Amino acid sequence: MTDLDLLSTFVEIYRAGSLTAAAGRRGLTQPAVSGHLARLERELGEPLFVRSSRGVTPTARADALARRVGAHVDGLRSALSEVDDREACAGTVHLGGAVEVVSARVLPALAPLTARGLRLRITLGLADDLLAALANARLDLVVSAVRPADRALVATPFVDEEFVLVGAPTLVRTIDRALLAADPVRALAHLPLVAYAEELPIVRRYWRSEFGRRPPNPVAVVVPDLRAVLAAVVAGAGVSALPRYLADPALAAGSVELAHQAAVPPLNTLFLATRVGGLANPSVALVHGHLMARSRDWGVL
Repeated sequence: MTDLDLLSTFVEIYRAGSLTAAAGRRGLTQPAVSGHLARLERELGEPLFVRSSRGVTPTARADALARRVGAHVDGLRSALSEVDDREACAGTVHLGGAVEVVSARVLPALAPLTARGLRLRITLGLADDLLAALANARLDLVVSAVRPADRALVATPFVDEEFVLVGAPTLVRTIDRALLAADPVRALAHLPLVAYAEELPIVRRYWRSEFGRRPPNPVAVVVPDLRAVLAAVVAGAGVSALPRYLADPALAAGSVELAHQAAVPPLNTLFLATRVGGLANPSVALVHGHLMARSRDWGVL
């Protein structure tokens, strides 16, 4: 382990204010980040952070160290990454995710890396199936809508999706607005649902988040592709909860309308999942780091 590794970890902890967040930025486990910090503190002979339930607070020594080394660490990492990136772009990464977010965000974000030689092999599907493939080493990286329970996998929070409940204008206009304010479940109960799966994973989450119960509505269509769900909703087959990034063009065109306005928009966190130690593969680390960097510009999807 080099001094640059220790200082890089220190800089990320200092900037993030959290060991967990620094681990995500460095592509390391939290114990590894804690180990880096402990070693650096031993070498310096004094603590750099005060721990609390809300994260870490830098000491005066940490403030001084960050001012001295921050820009130099960034410059060295940039110089080294140019060499590392050339080697990483010679590899192949097997990546899994839901078709919608992979199509709308992930593949466009990774196009610059494929132009430099990186090879991507994409598997589309549901989170549980993809995480099982990741655990069995058939995939290297998964964009997952659920945090993996398997301790052999590591998940880094990636980006949040906002969900909206939408329907064709002719259906939405059948909703009694006074009843919607007083008893939204009853006001919406006559509307058929268009769902992603028989278990109603997204619709059920919306109802539970907003109304505290499962939807009692009849289910008209089940189709395992959110783009097809939107198409069915536009055609008037029913209402559905969809990520805002998919629904926004139809909302702007007037082909769907909001069936319910959430006081606080319901969010779902997407994760980048790898196997423990998976980021030791330079190609996987490159894709992981590139996606994390791009996601900071996206905000909430």
